[in-house]
Amino acid sequence: MTSQERAIVDGRPATGADLGLALAARGGHFTAMQVRGHAVRGLELHLERLEQATRELFGQRLDRALVLDGIAAALGGDPDDASVRVNVTLTDRVHVIVSTGAPVDAPTTPRRLMTVAYRRFLPHIKHGGGFPSIHLGRRAAAEGFDDALLVAEDGTISEGTITNLGCFDGERVVWPKAPMLTGITLRLLRRELARAGIPQETRPLKAGDLAGFRAVFLANSWGISPVGEVDGAAVPYSPEVLSRILTVYEATPWDPIPRR
Repeated sequence: MTSQERAIVDGRPATGADLGLALAARGGHFTAMQVRGHAVRGLELHLERLEQATRELFGQRLDRALVLDGIAAALGGDPDDASVRVNVTLTDRVHVIVSTGAPVDAPTTPRRLMTVAYRRFLPHIKHGGGFPSIHLGRRAAAEGFDDALLVAEDGTISEGTITNLGCFDGERVVWPKAPMLTGITLRLLRRELARAGIPQETRPLKAGDLAGFRAVFLANSWGISPVGEVDGAAVPYSPEVLSRILTVYEATPWDPIPRR
């Protein structure tokens, strides 16, 4: 393990005896965040996501203090920048597993996407059943794309494998209307766009509709990335237009993570 890679189980360093919990985490749920300067965007939203999913999936209450303590312990004395993942799973009781790794920033080069007909099970929950998304991402990479864009059988866009998609015509942001995970970055961006007075709407979108926008982008905990191509067809990309979205997102405040 490098100095930036740690695993904390229920507030204590993980041991070999915790291997079973790591496997059980596949049947749980999680949230992922980027920490910079020992702070994260949307900390309250991450905690709410974990609490709501724990209630829905397990019928249990999540100990918020244990989550925060686990994050602080996982960050330890390392540099304040890191990727953090919080898994919640259930065996005889609810367990919280926090792991850290090197920080990741959003790609800045336009992404090339391949549409794939697929919808995640319980799409509104960020659950541990990640094999389909990983497999589809690999399939896209094997075809020369950066990632897959999930669509219904009729071609209606929902989300990327680990991202949300947004479209901007220079005046209004349009989000796909479909069953999907409403990511933390998506929630934060919606809030900041509203504060900036930029109109938004949600409506069904298909790959052919994307050519009608001036910028299409992906959003997840890494940040905002431009889209330049879908299924081999170019998608308009204007750095100047997308910069308006980036500027709005950069206004999102960072929430300090309580130290242990």
